[in-house]
Amino acid sequence: MDERSDEELLALYAAGDAAAARALTLRLVPGVFAHASRLLSDATEAEDVAQEAMLKLWRIAPDWRAGEARITTWLYRVTANLCIDRIRRRRGSPLDDAPEVADEAPSAEARMLSGDRAAALHAALADLPERQRQAVVLRHLEGLGNPEIARIMDIGPRAVESLVARGKRALEERLLGRRADLGYTDDRS
Repeated sequence: MDERSDEELLALYAAGDAAAARALTLRLVPGVFAHASRLLSDATEAEDVAQEAMLKLWRIAPDWRAGEARITTWLYRVTANLCIDRIRRRRGSPLDDAPEVADEAPSAEARMLSGDRAAALHAALADLPERQRQAVVLRHLEGLGNPEIARIMDIGPRAVESLVARGKRALEERLLGRRADLGYTDDRS
């Protein structure tokens, strides 16, 4: 099953092949969960979103039209929309209640520093407008290219470039005064 494309596996699932569903789930869920985690800063909510996004994929499997869009592009867009819905519902909750992301590192000091950096980044990302945050996360944390981000966000590539540039500038402004606190001693750290 590993050599088959996402579209082939989805078609096999739609025809009742449980092994294809397992293979596609193992392939797609880690990326969906990571994307949701970055947008929500909450692993429990991210798990729920990943499950919900995959359920949507399973429901549309019989109607999937191969060649119109990549399954991963569609799934990132669905995930982002589900995350945005959750963020809008919880607007009233204070940022201090957001859990810090745990990071595996060899030493306690490195873990603390990495946790501080991650929390600062997540806090700064949370302050960005939703579209800027989504563009920055997709580009710099998910590593997607502007054309794919444009398809996911249903905007043009120039709009993606603009959102990413504005988002990066806003993040730099928010984090500039915290360089020393976050263990950065020079411009290369």
